[in-house]
Amino acid sequence: MSTPHPVPPPCTSKQGDPKPAVTGTTLLAPVTPRALLTDAQFNGVMHTVLDNNPGMEPEPAGRIVIGALAFLAVAARTPQGLVPSRVVDEGWHALILHTHLYQALCMGLGGFVHHVPERPDPGARSHGDVGRTVAAIEAAGYSVDADLWHGPEDSPITVAANCRHSGPEGPIVIIPKPKGRQ
Repeated sequence: MSTPHPVPPPCTSKQGDPKPAVTGTTLLAPVTPRALLTDAQFNGVMHTVLDNNPGMEPEPAGRIVIGALAFLAVAARTPQGLVPSRVVDEGWHALILHTHLYQALCMGLGGFVHHVPERPDPGARSHGDVGRTVAAIEAAGYSVDADLWHGPEDSPITVAANCRHSGPEGPIVIIPKPKGRQ
């Protein structure tokens, strides 16, 4: 039986750079968001995106997962709520479905980031909310894939995700690590 999708290339960090993967409770700072997961973990999440989006090619699915990892890495350390684009939300949904991986990833990044969906309403999410999130991701030192960060009505990539998230006062809640836990 053949694999339905080719395996993406390994992490883009240089040889000798740490490749922190979710194996313990504390993660080292990654060189790239992709370095947060092992190849097997990344492929599992990417295949979830592919399964939820029939006809999508592996290349954009991998980019979506990387965008979701960057979003999550910053959201776990940001006290004010951040808002994913609809495309990045697809990758976030895929991460969440891998519950053990997601929990370990959040705790290693600084705090559990809850996903509380709201009914879709393109008029309720402004480009400013997405722009503020992009700025936070860039300020954290991550590159932003501009094709993934459009408003809900003008994205060049079509995904199945069909929920929205509020601005800074919204439903994304970060629960920090309990004291004494590393």
